Amino acid sequence: MLRRALLLLSLAFIASSLAVGQSAPIVVSPGNTVDPTMAKADSTPEPPGPRLKPADLDNRQALNEVTRMQLIRVMDAEFVHVRKNFPIAEKNMVIDPDGMVKPGDAQLYQSSLVNGAAAKIGDRVQITNIVFREKSIYFEINGGPKKKTKWYQHIEISGGGGTSGGVDPNQAKATGAALTVEFKKHVPEMTGAELKQLLQPVLDFSVKTAGEVYVETFPPKIREAIKKHEVLVGMNHDMVVMAKERPPQKTRDKDDKGKEYEEWIYGAPPQDVVFVRFVGDEVTQVKIAKIGGQMIVKTEKEVDVKDGVPTLASLKSSETPQDVSDAPQQQQPTHRPTLKRPDEQPDPVITQGQSGAGGTQPPHDEPQWGTNGKPAPSGGDQQTQPADSPQKPQS
Repeated sequence: MLRRALLLLSLAFIASSLAVGQSAPIVVSPGNTVDPTMAKADSTPEPPGPRLKPADLDNRQALNEVTRMQLIRVMDAEFVHVRKNFPIAEKNMVIDPDGMVKPGDAQLYQSSLVNGAAAKIGDRVQITNIVFREKSIYFEINGGPKKKTKWYQHIEISGGGGTSGGVDPNQAKATGAALTVEFKKHVPEMTGAELKQLLQPVLDFSVKTAGEVYVETFPPKIREAIKKHEVLVGMNHDMVVMAKERPPQKTRDKDDKGKEYEEWIYGAPPQDVVFVRFVGDEVTQVKIAKIGGQMIVKTEKEVDVKDGVPTLASLKSSETPQDVSDAPQQQQPTHRPTLKRPDEQPDPVITQGQSGAGGTQPPHDEPQWGTNGKPAPSGGDQQTQPADSPQKPQS
């Protein structure tokens, strides 16, 4: 019994010493310690609660050299997915102290169309450089917006009727972008997980696919439609591919007005067949041929994609899209042709003449159609044929 008790005590002592060793910080130098969560393989989950903003760290002391090197080791060469369009431009994107991203989504989209896109929403990019300044942190994405050259590439040597050296004009231009996180006072002390939270409005460090990151930027109704593999009127090609994948069959044709369109066809009998019609990059019609022969057609716009940002066209269309089926529609009453203007009233003289005839026939102030060209008899101002005039043979 005594031997067993000693064995249990020794095992408990070893387990407690291991636990203390794992939780203790790593000492680098007197007065400086390294947070165990600052390792390169930082897998610490983001703290719950509201998103962290740069202004929330103003009360901390300024960043020291040890923490700066740790942050560089955590962030440098890291692969991430982007949540915004990154245009190729010398003016970089900025996250201000209040956590707002400047410029806005519309301006970023237009700049990407004009100058080219370094990355689109959902693309996987690499952080290639980090620079710590007095009140900001500068990140370069995919090499940055400027092409870097060596010092000797700027030297030209002239002589003998020619020149050599200098920057090659045919050299490829930069295809990267940049991002800056601004602070009010100074760059404060922070951990790697906190820095990733500051970049969360623009960069996604989680392990996701490009499609998942792109879909997260949509409104909830559009995300639900893509999850159910449904196509909404107003989607673009990328959104339809996410919802239904690439079509096995495509056709091109012209509508009744001569406008060209492209139709993607999903499915084949005896299953439901879905016809998605594109005019340009926008879905203008979704036609679903059911197994029982019913045809459902959707033409009301449900999604509005403007400046690369998809939004709901209307709340009504997103919740209960108006479907037009091939069921027989109620026929509207037809009106007989007339030469009267819409605001013209019937002649009171003709009305009185018809009411004084004493007949039961309804009054007609105009000739009736479908009576072999003969006007209906009435007491109005119709001309009577003279008795001595020759009778016209009836046809």
